[in-house]
Amino acid sequence: MASIFTKIINGEIPCYKVAEDKDFIAFLDINPNAKGHTLCVPKKEVDKIFDLDEDTYQELMKFSRKVALALEKTVSCKRIGMSVIGLEVPHVHVHLIPLNEMKDATFSHKVTLSEEEFKALASSIAKNL
Repeated sequence: MASIFTKIINGEIPCYKVAEDKDFIAFLDINPNAKGHTLCVPKKEVDKIFDLDEDTYQELMKFSRKVALALEKTVSCKRIGMSVIGLEVPHVHVHLIPLNEMKDATFSHKVTLSEEEFKALASSIAKNL
């Protein structure tokens, strides 16, 4: 069965898209730790990051860096944190999280944004790519 991320990639589920190329997509996390929390996902469905072939792994890191730099230009923060956990969705994904405090890096701290805020934020990040 396709992961929720594959369904997003295939357009079956909507997302607040930030960036996309032929191999990767980036979109805002709908249950964010901090404003701007973004997921970078390979379009190829692979469960674990270290099961990616080396080229895809390297390209995912390059894509994530590009998105992180745009995110840092868009959201006021001390730095962009990166986390790869992947226990909830069996599809490789990199979390990019704007950090101002350590609690922003914990997955027990969440913020709420309206649909309008999500749309405006995704558009702003995309413009900074």
